Amino acid sequence: MTARMGLAIAGALLLAGCAQGPERVVEPRESMAPAPRGASLLKTAMIDGHNAARAAVGVAPLTWSDTLATTARAYAEEMARTRKFAHAPQPQGMNREGENLWTGTRYAYAYPEMIGHWVAEKRDFINMPTPGFSRTGKVDDVAHYTQIVWRGSTQVGCAMASNKTDDYLVCRYSPPGNVFGERAY
Repeated sequence: MTARMGLAIAGALLLAGCAQGPERVVEPRESMAPAPRGASLLKTAMIDGHNAARAAVGVAPLTWSDTLATTARAYAEEMARTRKFAHAPQPQGMNREGENLWTGTRYAYAYPEMIGHWVAEKRDFINMPTPGFSRTGKVDDVAHYTQIVWRGSTQVGCAMASNKTDDYLVCRYSPPGNVFGERAY
């Protein structure tokens, strides 16, 4: 493929993306090979990634919850089916779960890359009470990271579902983080 063809394709994709919603962000890939998949790999990568980020700031590790993974799977499957990428509606109160969402091109990203995108938000994090914990002033710039390191969260469960073009990763947390007026740790 020539550079000119590549630019034409990129331009067409950009225009198509604008017509269907916000601009799609494409992160750099570590490899062009299809990323390995599987429930065991996902669980290991997610618990290791979460707990490494928590250890870096002196917060106790999370334990895996099959119950949270089940609710995460149901919602990941819904997003893959509907192609609607948005946080799940949840009740207020004791049954609420924290939630991190990620989407990207099917088989393009390994699980550690996915959680790495969330952890990279640390660059804009300041440990101030919610919602003042972002250097940019935008909660969304750090909310995935703060949920990962939220000292009050003790459990995590994650799942992924895919459609023909995209992967959808959902992690659920209990108790939920990002509580207004509180610090992450």
